[in-house]
Amino acid sequence: MPHLRALPDALADLERSGLLRTPDDHLARASLRARFGPQFVDLTSNDYLGLGAVNVSRETLSSAPGAGASRLIYGSTTEHLELEEELARWVGTEAALLFSSGYAANVGALSCLLGPGDVALSDALNHASLIDGCRLSRAEVRIVPHLDLAALERELQSAAAARARWVVVESYYSMDGDSPDLRALRRLCDRHDAHLYVDEAHGLGIFGPAGAGLCSEAGIQADVLQGGLGKACGAQGGFIAGSAALRTWLWNRARSFVYSTAPSPLLAATTKAQVHRTRAADDLRARLFEGAQLLRDALRELDVPLIPGSHGPIVGVLVGTAEDVLAVADDLRSQGFLTQPIRPPTVPPGSCRLRLTVSAAHTPEALRRTAQAIHQSLEKLR
Repeated sequence: MPHLRALPDALADLERSGLLRTPDDHLARASLRARFGPQFVDLTSNDYLGLGAVNVSRETLSSAPGAGASRLIYGSTTEHLELEEELARWVGTEAALLFSSGYAANVGALSCLLGPGDVALSDALNHASLIDGCRLSRAEVRIVPHLDLAALERELQSAAAARARWVVVESYYSMDGDSPDLRALRRLCDRHDAHLYVDEAHGLGIFGPAGAGLCSEAGIQADVLQGGLGKACGAQGGFIAGSAALRTWLWNRARSFVYSTAPSPLLAATTKAQVHRTRAADDLRARLFEGAQLLRDALRELDVPLIPGSHGPIVGVLVGTAEDVLAVADDLRSQGFLTQPIRPPTVPPGSCRLRLTVSAAHTPEALRRTAQAIHQSLEKLR
């Protein structure tokens, strides 16, 4: 971290290397939509089912806009409790606890569940919130090669003397669009008496019966499950689900929960309505997967290089350098296609890619045009 006086030089270095991230024009979507009209295609949103644009009912809007305090200091409301009960029923756990964000949920839970003497076995491509939570816990953190079950078992065996061992993974990785073998992970954890922590931020609402996630689809129970509410549910926040004892422990010890003003009761009521919609949205999930397969097939027919092993609505197009991926994204944007260029440190150098997020709101025609435009933009690099 540079000294404050050195920040301009440090920012200039980032810009020269093509790694500078600047606050995006908050009107980018609106301006592109106004310019291109129905031809505009947005492939950057995590609103997988298109529910984020659905209006809520007047009854939902009758809740108070502010909680006024943390949950521990009488900031807890009926809206919070009803949402948590709904979430627990959805993912099949005894209880759930609402956090202000998925990041806060992961950091708060991991930092108070793990501690000195424990070993966290963290997948190499885990989200920053999982990485930060493990680090803050002061447990020993061992990075396991991505989705490598053999390497994970070796680490479990070598950490046999630890006070506790935690396997920390995501169910659906947002940069590569791939998933671990959750049944095999559950068996490994049971065999070695280890805890399984699964982040379902990108899996919830998309996979599994009624969108209950990949753990539900696999028929396994994580010891701790984190869910995100700002993606397929089209709302905001995160939660931790598990046993009643887990919820009580987090209520008392998760610092990101204890020391935060409770989420808006109005937001909690809105989110509960969105969860109901998400659970019932089997038609949107079917449309989502059909669209994702259509886009993959169209890109493959054009010999566009895709990230291997991906499935579901996240489609990664491998480009290479930061300079090239920015050029492709800019070219696509000029044609009315909004895409997200992914660069280091989010991905390793040389593996920069376009992260395309398919939505149930995309038409087949829009996805076919997207594939053709990406192919043409990549051809310009040659």
